[in-house]
Amino acid sequence: MTEKDPTEGYLEGYAEILTSVCATRRTLTREEREALRSRGERAAEAGVGLRPLVRAHLSAAQRVLLDVPRSAADHLLGAVGQAVDAFAEGHERAQHLAVRQEEAARREFIDDLLYGRSDLGRLAERAERFGLLLSHAHAVAVAQGPEPYSDGYAVTRTVESALIARFGDRRILLTTKDGRLICVAPADEPDVLAHFAKQAYAATDGGRVAIGRAHPGAGGVVHSYEEALNALDLAARMHLDEPVLHAADLLVYPVLTRDRQAMADLVRTILGPLKEARGGAKPLLDTLTAYFDTGCVTAQAARRLNLSVRAMTYRLDRIHRLTGADPGDPVQRYTLQTAVVGARLLDWPDQAL
Repeated sequence: MTEKDPTEGYLEGYAEILTSVCATRRTLTREEREALRSRGERAAEAGVGLRPLVRAHLSAAQRVLLDVPRSAADHLLGAVGQAVDAFAEGHERAQHLAVRQEEAARREFIDDLLYGRSDLGRLAERAERFGLLLSHAHAVAVAQGPEPYSDGYAVTRTVESALIARFGDRRILLTTKDGRLICVAPADEPDVLAHFAKQAYAATDGGRVAIGRAHPGAGGVVHSYEEALNALDLAARMHLDEPVLHAADLLVYPVLTRDRQAMADLVRTILGPLKEARGGAKPLLDTLTAYFDTGCVTAQAARRLNLSVRAMTYRLDRIHRLTGADPGDPVQRYTLQTAVVGARLLDWPDQAL
């Protein structure tokens, strides 16, 4: 059996239109052009490509040419142009509609996936259409830059191209949400998120990327996504400089702030006396921050603050006298450092506690 021509059924009445046009020397009527547009739409919906359809229209026109007067040849050519143009318009219109519907379905799926607003079983079925197997564990990375990004932006396309070139089709979902780039990858593909972080950092001109922990199931994607968002928020409040943050490395901070009232009380009690210093608490709080961030190395902390070692030592002594806690004592140092972390998390002293 010969394979059926996929263009059959979309040229019905086309030869008759051309013959009529040549006989009357008229242009295509509005009804004829609309009928051709409708056939173009149906062909696109059926998945028939435009190129073979155009070839079929030209072949049909050649057969009509054999039966019309030679004087009508030029008129036939104009009619073919009108007909193909109308057919292609309908075909493209249907394709654009399909693209918009696909984009809308993808956006709805992403919203449901990241906010867990859909039935998990139904969500898992939809996920397969977009390359994810939610029965497996996934991790989510979120990149934030100096400006918001959306699907189709140059930054988004650059990162997507880099991931496809490196990993091909490995069940990766790259999208945007609330102006951020988001990558969802299987837990057993850690290189994907590492490469995403590298590419996103470069494409966003020094943005920041947070990677959530891997969790199983559809709910695991939401959990990992929220961890990444919380890591970005924490980095902003703590003034962390690292371009790539791992939620697993920051678990101590949510623990410290779980009881906000207790943390606020610790900050007021331990660091409150620093307000009595000349210039207020901020310079001495910065001193403690630099001291702890450099592993309690006085010389290194002094360099970070552009101070002499002598000035740095004086400040540490001043802190000791005001708070009664010695930064050099291991036990008292822990209390001081916890209070300093709490101050950064609660934005003290800028915010009253």
